[in-house]
Amino acid sequence: MEPIQASLKKWMKDNKNFQNNFSHLRSAIVNDSQVKQLLLNNPQLDTKDIDRNLMKLYEFISQSKNCADCPALEECKNILPGYTPYLQVEGKTVRLSYEKCYKKIQHDEQEKHKSLIQSLYMPKDILNATFSDLDHTDKRRQAITESLRYLQSIGTDKQADKGMYFYGPFGVGKTHFLGAIANELAKKRIATMIIYMPEFVREIKASLKDDSLNQKVERFKTIPVLMLDDIGAESQSAWFRDEILGSILQYRMMEKLPVFFTSNYSLEQLENHLATTTRGDIEKVKAGRIIERIKQVSREIPLFGVNRRE
Repeated sequence: MEPIQASLKKWMKDNKNFQNNFSHLRSAIVNDSQVKQLLLNNPQLDTKDIDRNLMKLYEFISQSKNCADCPALEECKNILPGYTPYLQVEGKTVRLSYEKCYKKIQHDEQEKHKSLIQSLYMPKDILNATFSDLDHTDKRRQAITESLRYLQSIGTDKQADKGMYFYGPFGVGKTHFLGAIANELAKKRIATMIIYMPEFVREIKASLKDDSLNQKVERFKTIPVLMLDDIGAESQSAWFRDEILGSILQYRMMEKLPVFFTSNYSLEQLENHLATTTRGDIEKVKAGRIIERIKQVSREIPLFGVNRRE
């Protein structure tokens, strides 16, 4: 009998503590400034309605609203990280809903932006390049002017269907131009692929082993904006020049899809380079065909300046 009485006393004590805790919790909830305002705006909610919806109200007040208590998205304390709670009243029912906070919106926009810029073996600083990073000296004025003119034409009746062929010496920032243009295009929701040519050749050769060649070439053909960095630096065979590069450029020429290039060679110099195959053969006609396709998808722009690598 004694154990039962002891258990009964303990239950009564715990129940009293529970009642006290519940009263304190309820008082804290209904005295929260935002809950107070909700109740003032909805006088139809009586005591029973409040008690019935108390858990929703508690869930609301215990979380951060509009990132007020979250130093960063990664440290969000809310039940749904990146989402802020909102209260709505329908009749005598309180509904709790969630919407993206501004930090989550910014993060998603950045991820969406990044997803629009694909790359093969490009360094991170290139993918983050902006026009404000570029040197605006006189020697680079034409390149900057033409780049901005191209970007301003996007979405207009005079939209350019040609990219640009930037050529100049080592280290003057040709690749940074590609990154800056790609980032501006991403803001306009235009997908870009930037490819470092020497690695591109290796990628194509490797794809012969896993039967992914056609799939990869198709992607290079159809991406809205293609950027080929450092063309002429690669050691390419006649097969790559004619069957891969030629095929991609032919498709983009026919579909009026722009291509951007960087090179240490002018187009005249590149033609001589492409004419000599890895076997030492001289094929001027086939090299000339590639150059004509490059001219159809891009405009030649000189780019000079200080060698920043030194």
